Amino acid sequence: MAENLTPLSTAAPVVPDKVGTEGLENKWDESWREAGTYDFDRTATREQVYSIDTPPPTVSGSLHVGHVFSYTHTDLIARFQRMKGKSVFYPMGWDDNGLPTERRVQNYFGVRVDATLPYEPDFVPPHEGGDGKSIKARDQKPISRRNFVELCERLTVEDERQFEALWRYLGLSVDWKQHYQTIGARARKVAQAAFLRNLARGEAYQAEAPGLWDVTFQTAVAQAELESREYPGFYHRLAFHITDAAKAAEAEAKGAPVENGVDVCIETTRPELLAACVALVAHPDDERYQPLFGTTVTSPIFGVELPVLAHPQAEKDKGAGIAMCCTFGDTTDIDWWRDLQLPLRAILRKDGRIQTETPEWITDAEGVAAFEQIAGKTTFSAREWLVERLAETGEMRGEPQKTVRQTNFFEKGDKPLEIVTSRQWYIRNGGREWVNPASNTNLNDELVERGRELEFHPDFMRVRYENWVRGLNNDWLISRQRFFGVPFPLWYRVDENGDVNYDDIITPDESTLPVDPSSDAAPGYSEDQRGVPGGFVGELDIMDTWATSSLSPQIACGWLEDEDLFERTYPMDLRPQGQDIIRTWLFSTVVRANLEFGALPWKHAGISGWILDSDHKKMSKSKGNVVTPMGLLEQYGSDAVRYWAASARLGLDAAFDESQMKIGRRLAIKVLNASKFALTMGGEGADLDLDPSHVTEALDRSVLAELREVVRISTEALAAYDHVKALESTETFFWTFCDDYLELVKERAYNREGLWDEESARSARAALAIVINTVVRLLAPFLPFVTEEVWSWYREGSVHTAVWPTVEELASVEGDAEVLRGASAALIVLRRVKSEAKVSPRTPFLAVTVAAPEALMETLKLVEADLRAATKIEGVMTVEAGAAAEGEDAAVAVTSFELGEAPARKKG
Repeated sequence: MAENLTPLSTAAPVVPDKVGTEGLENKWDESWREAGTYDFDRTATREQVYSIDTPPPTVSGSLHVGHVFSYTHTDLIARFQRMKGKSVFYPMGWDDNGLPTERRVQNYFGVRVDATLPYEPDFVPPHEGGDGKSIKARDQKPISRRNFVELCERLTVEDERQFEALWRYLGLSVDWKQHYQTIGARARKVAQAAFLRNLARGEAYQAEAPGLWDVTFQTAVAQAELESREYPGFYHRLAFHITDAAKAAEAEAKGAPVENGVDVCIETTRPELLAACVALVAHPDDERYQPLFGTTVTSPIFGVELPVLAHPQAEKDKGAGIAMCCTFGDTTDIDWWRDLQLPLRAILRKDGRIQTETPEWITDAEGVAAFEQIAGKTTFSAREWLVERLAETGEMRGEPQKTVRQTNFFEKGDKPLEIVTSRQWYIRNGGREWVNPASNTNLNDELVERGRELEFHPDFMRVRYENWVRGLNNDWLISRQRFFGVPFPLWYRVDENGDVNYDDIITPDESTLPVDPSSDAAPGYSEDQRGVPGGFVGELDIMDTWATSSLSPQIACGWLEDEDLFERTYPMDLRPQGQDIIRTWLFSTVVRANLEFGALPWKHAGISGWILDSDHKKMSKSKGNVVTPMGLLEQYGSDAVRYWAASARLGLDAAFDESQMKIGRRLAIKVLNASKFALTMGGEGADLDLDPSHVTEALDRSVLAELREVVRISTEALAAYDHVKALESTETFFWTFCDDYLELVKERAYNREGLWDEESARSARAALAIVINTVVRLLAPFLPFVTEEVWSWYREGSVHTAVWPTVEELASVEGDAEVLRGASAALIVLRRVKSEAKVSPRTPFLAVTVAAPEALMETLKLVEADLRAATKIEGVMTVEAGAAAEGEDAAVAVTSFELGEAPARKKG
């Protein structure tokens, strides 16, 4: 928690002879680590705590500059809340299970899983290091699942160590004692317990159903993991044959598009699925095909008799207006299959090849012979053969026509998804009609309402959440046919005939979690009963990585393991994350918390935008356009890179811009130099005066009045999660302070020749010290390293646990901010005279006349002594009334002047 500020004076600052940003990251990280600066206070009550559901980065390679961007936004809020007096619970998680880690391990070690192989103790992988791209899948060494998981665990530990080092160098104020892994024992226990509770309440269920399948990774894919991409192909016009010639003639007479007396033609991009066709479907209002509804046709090549049916989802203006329904070519086929209660005639295997056995529904001799030609082929090879054969039989009309279609891909995959029927596990998420018995409310409506309760920053991101929930068409598929993840805590009984009964589920007691059914025997059984009649088998599927990550608040806060911590930190205050995972991480976390607790898991959601490359495209690893951050942090300094990140608003995309980092570096250096200058005005050994009552001069009171407004704006902005406004306000003030105020009062603050009385000099010194003492705290969340360095010159402890500046600190100083603005305006025009005359700033004015609006004339007289000293006015300074041009703001101008000679510089 924040420490109280000390007395209104401190001992003389101890400032290094030379100041700079180099080496501050390592210096202060070590200091913070030793002091426990960011440790969470376990004695704080929930009202005193600010807890953050930090995104656990995927540990499968390296962090990129997009991570630096978004995680900096979170750290700004953490540091602000800590200085506002909150005990900040700021843990770090590592998302180390799932497909990304598996792929990295395959490439890194040159291995792949063969679940039939036995475990090999002391296994040494064939390769280590490199990106592994030269190791093709067929060259990867097959190893047991257990050996593979051990390699995953080994590599993630090293990756996590490197990630932590970078986060520390960036200055994230994470409490590193509070961390978790999504594959760790605590996460496995939480994920398995939550699933068992979902199962007991009817929120989790298994189903044998068609679903999206990635043939490369051999796993089911959830709706939230889809990417729609353009995919080139061809339209093929195929002739189906009406079985009843009389009905064909009657339909043709009524205007149906019948060719050759018996043919009706469809257009398809997937002729390889012809053997899986179960019907032809057209829109019920399509007058062209109404005469054909209720008739049957036979498929080309295979001669299977099929019905012609109507469905409102058919598109009258797409292709021929009539389409073949196959099981399954796309998700529309699934809808037609369900709604029209059609037979299941799947021919695709999970590896993406055509099945080898001839289907029982193909009975025509020529059809059987044709299927034997495509059996076992890839979809591409089967398509080639069928297109050639259809051309030979004349059942393909015309030449194939090129097209580009939108096709579903797994977000991490390279091939279009297929639809395969398999047994999978689901959690209800409002995608299918279901009333939550706990609330007696439709679950979809309930989850929409949760989104309306959540404070989104920026608010317009709420629409993305709501549109996603309203657009769901299926429940959340959470099972994956992979290896490195949280196992389902389930076993199934094997009947006396040796058949697995997947409806006869065995579950463990929650107290025994976590368990691994692939190696742990089912409760009440021994290992020698695995897979035998009357015994059991373990569930081999693992949970989708989101099924664990969706429980990050519960995992981080110690649910089921540390109830004291849970009561102090949950529900959490902030979920920071990227806009692209609102539909996955944010939504799925809301689902799990709603089902378990009937409430939101946090109060606020801070949504970061994307980083764009020079072509204004989103930076991502998959596109190969990312920039790794360590080089930038070392080149410009962490404070400078943080400044670039902090200059972008939540929810808005930002360009990767090194020029902004250069500006940030300049600001960081200026903080050091200006602070050294301002804090040492009293001379060596002089105490630092921080007493506002000693600020007596109008100009000095003015700068504190302006600072008081900056404190108000910055505080309100950060409380509203608007870090950009807070930074802009503070930075603008600071540069005015450096460029104008400091220059105006430095001679009075030094008072080397005793030209000012002691009270006036003390007023300037106190104002300078108060400004620095306030500004370093205002900038501390943004530039943690240089502000800590300055703070250490004159205070004990850390600026990051100091009290955030308040308006009340400066309330006793009555000043007019217009005084500083008027003085600054005069200073600027007087400097410009010398600049345009191309003379040294040290050149004296022998005489000068300044014109100003009447409202400013008295102000300029108040600051005349400081203006004279700052601009070297040795002769007469005349201030006269001068009207501003119509429509312009009141301005100060030099109407006449006489310059002297610049004094010679002293040697040495």
